[in-house]
Amino acid sequence: MKPMYYLVAAALSILLSIYVFLFGTAANSQLVAIFIGLWAPTIICLGIFNILMSIHGEMCCAHKRIEDRQTGHEH
Repeated sequence: MKPMYYLVAAALSILLSIYVFLFGTAANSQLVAIFIGLWAPTIICLGIFNILMSIHGEMCCAHKRIEDRQTGHEH
């Protein structure tokens, strides 16, 4: 997934959290707003994790190609 989607999702989480905090009518709406707001850093971390995993996959493929060239094996 593109990194921009994670940033948009985190921004939406923060905006929803602010909305619920300010305009919520339930007795525990402030606690719910805090819970929703805590999802923003989680979403950002998920995006970072996915980017790092794709970089790792690319590095593994490049390393395998280098090893194959050095040993003379063709796939």
